[in-house]
Amino acid sequence: MTAATVHDLVRLSIWTILVASSPAVVAAMLVGTAIALLQALTQVQESTLSFVPKIVAVLLALLVAADFMATQVMVVTEQAYGQIEHIGR
Repeated sequence: MTAATVHDLVRLSIWTILVASSPAVVAAMLVGTAIALLQALTQVQESTLSFVPKIVAVLLALLVAADFMATQVMVVTEQAYGQIEHIGR
């Protein structure tokens, strides 16, 4: 396995981590922004108010996007195993 192959595999792995985690991050960011706006408009500054909706939103996003996330990780895993397979040849 050459250095270029390792570099490409690491780059692909990092990109896959970013893509696979994006549904949960985006859901938490949108809910957090909406709650922050609501708190600013109503002047209710309760710090624990944002945790429960964020957790629910992240869990729902993970439930909806689980197939997409698993597919992304599986593609990278297959490519990595394919590269390992070619080392012995």
